[in-house]
Amino acid sequence: MSQEDERWLVVDGRRWRRQDPDLPADVAERLRSHLGRGRSATGAARRAGDEDAERRARRRTDLAKRGLGERGTPWWEQDADERRQRWEGALAALDALDD
Repeated sequence: MSQEDERWLVVDGRRWRRQDPDLPADVAERLRSHLGRGRSATGAARRAGDEDAERRARRRTDLAKRGLGERGTPWWEQDADERRQRWEGALAALDALDD
């Protein structure tokens, strides 16, 4: 896989940033769990017409995607310390949402 292929995923002609390949497996799993919860909660909140719940759910989704490296500064432009700080900060913020 070329370096460019490693960075992007194309679905139906639309290009999406791939998850940071250097994420430890357990970190990636936790972030994907939060992402799934956020997406599910967004749909439920929209169906219920609950704007506050939708805002909170979208925040969880955004934090998870940032932790995964799919949003924000591209992961290939970050050094190892910046990448680790990105996912650790995202997980701390996500876990705080559950408190």
